[in-house]
Amino acid sequence: SVSFYPFSYAVSRKIEPFYKGGKVQISRDGKHVFCPCGTKLNIMDIATGALVHSIEQDDQEDITSFVLSPDDEILVTGSRALLLKQWEWRENKCRRTWKAMHTAPVAAMVFDPTSTLLATGGCDSTIKIWDVVKQYCTHNLKGSSGVVHIVEFHPDISRLQLFSSSMDYKIQIWDLKSSKCIASLDGHYSAVTSLAFAADKDTLISSGRDKICMVWDLKTREAKRTVPIYESVEAAVLLPEDGDFSHLGVKKRGLHFLTAGSKGVLHIWDAATAACMYTQPVPYQRVDAKEKEEGSAHSLTQCMLVPGKNEIATVTAEHNIIFYDAQTLQLRKQFAGYNEEVLDVRFLGPADSHIVVATNSPQLKVFELATSHCQILYGHTETVLALDVFRKGLMFSSCAKDRSLRVWRMGKAGEVVCMAEGLGHAHGVGALSCSRMKESFVVTTSQDCTIKVWNLPESLTAKAKADLVSSPEILHAHVTERGHDKDINSVAVSPNDKLIATGSQDRTAKLWSCPDCSLMGIFSGHTRGIWCVQFSPVDQVLATSSADGTVKLWGLHDFSCLKDVTEIELEEEQAKQEEQIMKDQELSNLLHEKKYLKALGLAISLDRPHTVLTVIKVILKETNGKENLEKNILRLRKDQKESVLKFLVTWNTNSRNCHEAQAVLEILLKHEAPECLLQYEGIKTAVESLLPYTERHFQRLGRLVQASMFIDFMWQNMRLADV
Repeated sequence: SVSFYPFSYAVSRKIEPFYKGGKVQISRDGKHVFCPCGTKLNIMDIATGALVHSIEQDDQEDITSFVLSPDDEILVTGSRALLLKQWEWRENKCRRTWKAMHTAPVAAMVFDPTSTLLATGGCDSTIKIWDVVKQYCTHNLKGSSGVVHIVEFHPDISRLQLFSSSMDYKIQIWDLKSSKCIASLDGHYSAVTSLAFAADKDTLISSGRDKICMVWDLKTREAKRTVPIYESVEAAVLLPEDGDFSHLGVKKRGLHFLTAGSKGVLHIWDAATAACMYTQPVPYQRVDAKEKEEGSAHSLTQCMLVPGKNEIATVTAEHNIIFYDAQTLQLRKQFAGYNEEVLDVRFLGPADSHIVVATNSPQLKVFELATSHCQILYGHTETVLALDVFRKGLMFSSCAKDRSLRVWRMGKAGEVVCMAEGLGHAHGVGALSCSRMKESFVVTTSQDCTIKVWNLPESLTAKAKADLVSSPEILHAHVTERGHDKDINSVAVSPNDKLIATGSQDRTAKLWSCPDCSLMGIFSGHTRGIWCVQFSPVDQVLATSSADGTVKLWGLHDFSCLKDVTEIELEEEQAKQEEQIMKDQELSNLLHEKKYLKALGLAISLDRPHTVLTVIKVILKETNGKENLEKNILRLRKDQKESVLKFLVTWNTNSRNCHEAQAVLEILLKHEAPECLLQYEGIKTAVESLLPYTERHFQRLGRLVQASMFIDFMWQNMRLADV
């Protein structure tokens, strides 16, 4: 297929928010993750990171709760409209809708082990049990205090017991035979966050925001042990007793559980001794006492076992979903559910396999485009403002409000590490630019009105080539220069690494020599602050864009304004481009429909020789290509043939395109009378240009024929020698 889109780009992949908070659920086979996102419930393919379905209720209300049945077949959602919907989620079809019979939104849902009973806990302090098969409400349990935010069936369905917790911090046990609360487990002093049943079905572990987990004996309905966790706990997950967790400090059989909470790391505990067996290494630096105490935005809000993949999944307060190997807690995959405002983005890695994104956050995100796997890069302590990538695409730099510069590199396995850090600016660093020829220096600009040039030591690039991991080196500015009177908004390094351009809020752009940063000239003319400066990759020209609504092109030799493009001109240019895009789309459609005469006519009218050549190449690729080309060329008007003749003169100068040029020339010479050809505009110049290149092509073909004959002669002699 042939594409004609010089100015039009089709979206090939989107990385957009798919999770904005709330409980996440993963299918038992570990293939899909279900994420609430406002009025939608997004279903993601974990292997590819692709959005499989986006389920949305007709009422356009926020989904307050949902649950997937243990057999992965039934999905039920509840919204603020007090309706429950049952979905065939693989087909994205709603099977039925019914009233929740709660007077306030549903806060929690759970299926029983058989996937036939559904329990809903409401903000109206009631619990309702539904027979999903027979489609009616079997129980209406009253007596809870406030929002019922946890409901769990006992794993032994023969007991017909339901466990719940609400705002009174107690765990209530309901007998479904009598519809009464038969016990209340009292021990927590803050909200209970999770319930986990042991394999013996007579032991329960509860976690709470009171920084403890409690081990309960369900036979006596008494607490067996209180385990101090020293952080607000959001989830406790029991480790399978038959699993090998020796890498995590579990050396003997017994009841062990994993906790996730406000400190942002996983811990493994021995339920019998209340001892911590393992603490996950912290992947980030805590910067203040409060964060050390509570973990702030890094805290974990959910943790679950994924039996189908032998994985542990966690959800962070920053809306990241992380998958670990259950035996080693080694990171397997990570998704970023929400990105906030995107401040900068760059391609990264071999063949642009990744992108690095600066969002309104101190952390950087590196996305693998094929799988949506996301690496979170910790280092900066305040919002990252700008990024730039070195020429080879494996090293890049970032700068932030924390007044620092950092240099990163991607290893052979795709992991990104910080190689160096530079400190010295007095205010936030808002712009930077990397050297273009090789990884030798970085230029930064700041709100402190200074320009700094940071040389990268050879040891740094040597480590990068050797793929060595070490602690970040400390960089020191090689040159510091006060560049402008106000904030510097943009900086750029020239393609040959010899010049630096800066643009400022003081309405000027300046040109500096590199690396000594001496001033060479000032570009004056904008009436408001300059937001961006860029060097031309081919000409001695600098482009600047400003808040005054203009783009200016400047000559680097005399600092004069070569062209001033206003907003109106930009709009006119955009209109022309849109018209061009429509014509390109029409041309692509004509080729697809094999309407070659119309395609040739349209391509000639666009006055683009390369596009006409592409159409001719498409025609020649057909089974009867030469006949088709001859038929269509002869049907062109005289002025169109003149244009084609002018184009083929250009094609004939290149050995790659000379065959198409000669094919068209042959048709014209064969079917046009000499007196007609002499009437063609520019025929004399065309003939003069065609003759030397045609002679050269003929000689090249002659040499090729001679060489092929020599090879044939050698081959025949070799055969005779073998005989």
